[in-house]
Amino acid sequence: MSVRTTPPFRADHVGSLLRPRALLQAREDAARGAISAGDLRAAEDDAIRDAVRMQDDIGLRSVTDGGFRRASWHMDFIYEIAGVQKAEQNGYFMEFDDERSGGFAPLRFVPKGKYVVLGLVTSKKGDLEAKDDIKRRIEEASKFVDIDQLCLSPQCGFSSTLDGNSLSRDEQIAKLRLVAETAEEVWGTP
Repeated sequence: MSVRTTPPFRADHVGSLLRPRALLQAREDAARGAISAGDLRAAEDDAIRDAVRMQDDIGLRSVTDGGFRRASWHMDFIYEIAGVQKAEQNGYFMEFDDERSGGFAPLRFVPKGKYVVLGLVTSKKGDLEAKDDIKRRIEEASKFVDIDQLCLSPQCGFSSTLDGNSLSRDEQIAKLRLVAETAEEVWGTP
């Protein structure tokens, strides 16, 4: 398998992470006027440093700020892309974590040179998927697109809103670690 040197990486993720309690408290304090915008920024900086360290410790090759400066990932994303006429895509992040997602047959239309990041690990709940089940799903997807065009990630971010999804920080870390370890075993590199 070829080693990915540019995103998407074999083990990747959408980006939003559960916000630490201290950051949520700082946001509340800032909204009440109890701390300054600078104090909030410092709390965000601390949380981002911790998030980057955590992602690096897990072995992910790309890291994000966790979306810690945003209130709502999807709305901020929409505001940022307003006015963009055309964007070249080399990878598609696709959700395949449950029955609603459907099968892999549409992957047969993925052009050579494009990558599909299979969102096989749910970010909606804390139960950890079995590594062998994920590997089996990757093998199933490879019947429709070359395995060298595939990557792995959670199906979505862990916190597209301030409240986040119903799982703990430790469960989130375990899921990201599972993605990195599975990618290493399947492709030889995260």
